[in-house]
Amino acid sequence: MSPQLQAIWMYLAASPLLGLALTLLAYQGALFIYQRSGNHPLANPVLLAVAFLMLLLQATGTSYQTYFDGAQFVHFLLGPATVALAVPLYRHFRKVRAMLLPLLAALLAGSLTAIVSAMAIGKLLGASPATILSLAPKSVTTPIAMGIAEGIGGIPSLTAGMVIVTGIFGAVAYPYLFDLIRVRDPAAQGFAIGLAAHGIGTARAMQINPQMGAFAALAMSLNGLLTALLIPLLLPFIKNTL
Repeated sequence: MSPQLQAIWMYLAASPLLGLALTLLAYQGALFIYQRSGNHPLANPVLLAVAFLMLLLQATGTSYQTYFDGAQFVHFLLGPATVALAVPLYRHFRKVRAMLLPLLAALLAGSLTAIVSAMAIGKLLGASPATILSLAPKSVTTPIAMGIAEGIGGIPSLTAGMVIVTGIFGAVAYPYLFDLIRVRDPAAQGFAIGLAAHGIGTARAMQINPQMGAFAALAMSLNGLLTALLIPLLLPFIKNTL
């Protein structure tokens, strides 16, 4: 970057709203590309926006903390946005009640699979105990996952990164996976996306089908609660295997 551009960037970086403006612009640009691509899964707007912001911060030498000082307002809105997901869930409550037992079975199986598989892969690859513990809540929405990681001796920042990677992967890969296993029901698809890919997957499901989004929101919420209960209960066994 030239000295003139560097000086302009340093001036702009002094404003706490720069991070917020960059986040909104990056997402709008990524959303435009996504729509122009015909909503192709590989052009997922979250993935593109994250990549753009990473390249920009790297090119300008801007620290993540400086960026987050302005972008934290978006982070704050995650809470109200999550609560708002109850609206489509209420609209489809009759179907949720009819499928209650299968959903609970899928929830327990999915939550355990997400915890055990991530930790097992980490151990097979020779990760440190702290890293393995950080992987356990990777399929839970970020605020809950970071709290779980901190409470069990993991690294919250690493957990946050893995949560984002998991969500983006789920949002991008799910059409191919469902085609492969021939799952067509929107409720089943939504529940699986919310269970495995938390908020990012739920946001993607909302864009596709209201029913899919409702079941994704249900799975995301219940998985956060169940994982927060299961990991402390499994922790003595987990630590014995590390």
